[in-house]
Amino acid sequence: MRVLIVGGGTRGDVAPYTGLGARLREAGHEVAIAAHAPQAGLVTGAGLAHVPLPGDPLAALTSGSFKAFREYGGQLVEGLASLTEQKTDLFLLGIAGAPAFHVAEAMGVPSMGVHLQPMEPTGEFPPVVSPVRRSLGRWGNRRAARLAFEVPAAGPLLSGLSARMRKRLGLPAASARALYRHRESTQWPVFHGFSPLVVPRPSDWRPRLEVTGYWWPVRPGGWQPDRVLTDFLDAGPRPVFVGFGSLAGTGAEPYTELVVQALRRAGLRGVVQTGREGPITDEVLGVGDVPHDWLFPRVAAVAHHCGGGTTGAVARAGVPAVAVPVMNDQPFWASRLAALGVAPPPIPFRRLAPARLADALTTALTEPRFRQRAEALAAGVAGEDGAAPVLTALSRLRGSR
Repeated sequence: MRVLIVGGGTRGDVAPYTGLGARLREAGHEVAIAAHAPQAGLVTGAGLAHVPLPGDPLAALTSGSFKAFREYGGQLVEGLASLTEQKTDLFLLGIAGAPAFHVAEAMGVPSMGVHLQPMEPTGEFPPVVSPVRRSLGRWGNRRAARLAFEVPAAGPLLSGLSARMRKRLGLPAASARALYRHRESTQWPVFHGFSPLVVPRPSDWRPRLEVTGYWWPVRPGGWQPDRVLTDFLDAGPRPVFVGFGSLAGTGAEPYTELVVQALRRAGLRGVVQTGREGPITDEVLGVGDVPHDWLFPRVAAVAHHCGGGTTGAVARAGVPAVAVPVMNDQPFWASRLAALGVAPPPIPFRRLAPARLADALTTALTEPRFRQRAEALAAGVAGEDGAAPVLTALSRLRGSR
């Protein structure tokens, strides 16, 4: 089958789909990923076709400008609408690419969800992307999450996006509530690319909402670690890793000195991804993008922003973590690491300070329970095959046509 995965979003929103796409390709399918230009190399480096989407969501996010959000929203509508020009037999839609659901409808092509976060309503935890961090009770949790589907998002990026997409594609108007009810009545399938050991499948989810296991990003072909990095790793005790994800290339540079101070207070060596590359001190090395599957097993602990992909890489590596969530779904993943006993209580990014980071790293490294639980989690995750249920679904779909 010809399969088009619609990623969108930043690097962390696209990288897992390279792993899923590679497995689909190995099974004989023709796979392309629609993503923004900054992720083109990520896609082609995995040997998959890249379908360009206009705009840069990270630039819109970091600008904080209403105008930038609106401009990006307009670019996204046009970019997704242009996918009607692609020849495909199936759309696999990430959360950031969810508006392509309307494109699939316009083309008369089936679609399925491939989500990296558990966005579906459940009573077991509050909405993953929400200012509300505490439980609202089972009814309240479900209702709050359902409202996110039934009411057009209030944010400037997503507000009215479905309506604009449908008008652009010549589809009849439909309210967000009607679209959600259709989605539920048809039991639209959604596969969730994270481990059930990290987030167990909620008991109140409807059929065809599956938690599959992680889709591991493909390491770029021919990649080799920089000699400076390998020499640093070999030069002393295992360092810790500290990084803030996509923020590392934008607003995280001012935090380099904070991290250096924290590492000095804790007496630790560090590999740091905060926007500066090369030696920072004799005990701290700044790095750019390094594959997590290679680096994390070589460090003593990982302090990170708790993006879904980085959280999965930590679970895979079997090392303790320090959670420093910044925004969106990151507090949810931080809470899961703490609940699993892999990390001490999270430090919200806005409250980050040298003493707090130093204390948390020291706790994660000196209390054996964190490493023991991290190693047990890694052993469980290693036995999962997140792509298998998606491959099975494609085989059934192909057989029914």
